[in-house]
Amino acid sequence: MAVREILLLGNPELWKPSKRVTETRSVETREIIGDLASTLSGFRDRNGFGRAIAAPQIGVHRRIIFCNMHDGSFGPAPLINPVIVRSGVEMMELWDDCFSFPDLMVRVRRHAEIDVAYLDESGAEKTITARGDLSELLQHEIDHLDGILATDRAIDGRSFAIRSVIKSS
Repeated sequence: MAVREILLLGNPELWKPSKRVTETRSVETREIIGDLASTLSGFRDRNGFGRAIAAPQIGVHRRIIFCNMHDGSFGPAPLINPVIVRSGVEMMELWDDCFSFPDLMVRVRRHAEIDVAYLDESGAEKTITARGDLSELLQHEIDHLDGILATDRAIDGRSFAIRSVIKSS
């Protein structure tokens, strides 16, 4: 599987919604999952961070996310056709980052807990209850599938910072 180029902020492809996957076991789907896993791993090796990537970030408009949490709480695993089926009422504010703008942090509000229904790579239906970091991450990646970036969800016009400023504060 290939490490693919990650589309960067300003590329109009990032704002295009993705199509549902109809064949979870197809060669195309397996190749996309492999490329996402390789690209995530490569990004993490080069930059020291990275927990998940969505197919649109490598220019593929299919509803696939590949997740590999640093703490082992979820993944490595693909989520195919993920849908948020429940959102908790509690909200959290955080600095969000993204492979498509690796030096920019964006202050956003996200649900502290969500339930996500998805298909695994064998086509089995799954549901996960995600809290905290995983909840934020899945909301971010599902937004990518819908053509929404963290920059679109900024709390206000002052909710942007360069990564090094956040690390030092």
